[in-house]
Amino acid sequence: MSSDILEVIARGIKFRAKGHPNIRATHRSTFEITREDYLTTRGDCIIGVGSEVASSDLPEWFKEAITREDSRIIAILCTNNICDVVIGRGSPKLILSDNTRMVFRKSTYIGPETIMIGASKAAGEIRRDLINKLVTGGVLEVTILVV
Repeated sequence: MSSDILEVIARGIKFRAKGHPNIRATHRSTFEITREDYLTTRGDCIIGVGSEVASSDLPEWFKEAITREDSRIIAILCTNNICDVVIGRGSPKLILSDNTRMVFRKSTYIGPETIMIGASKAAGEIRRDLINKLVTGGVLEVTILVV
C-alpha cells in the first residue's frame, strides 16, 4: 500500500484514575472523572477518582483539536480487560479550565469541566461489569481520541 494514501485520522491522550467502593454510576446524562480521592454515594455520575488529569491539564494540541467545530471525540474506558466506548463531540465553546474534574455530557451544556458534549452514553449506560470492577478497586484506563 502506498504511503501517499495513508492519513492520520486520530490523535489521543491516555491517563488513569482509580475505582472506589462508592461508585454508583447511575446518572442519566453525564459521567465524570475527578482528581478527588474521596467519593460519597451522592456522586452518581463519577466513574473514577484520583485522576492523573483534569480538563485544565489537557495538552494544548488536544484542547485545540476538541474545540474545532467538526471535532469528534472517542473515549475508551477500560479496566481488567473490560472496555466500553463513548462517542461524542467537542465545541469551540469548550472552556477546559477546571482543575479537578472532567465531565462528558449527553447534553450540549458546557461548563469549565466539560470535555465532551453529545455523548452517546452517560454513567448509567456504561457496562455494568466494568463499573463493578471499579467498585472493587479496579484501575480505570482512559484513552481519549479526537478525530
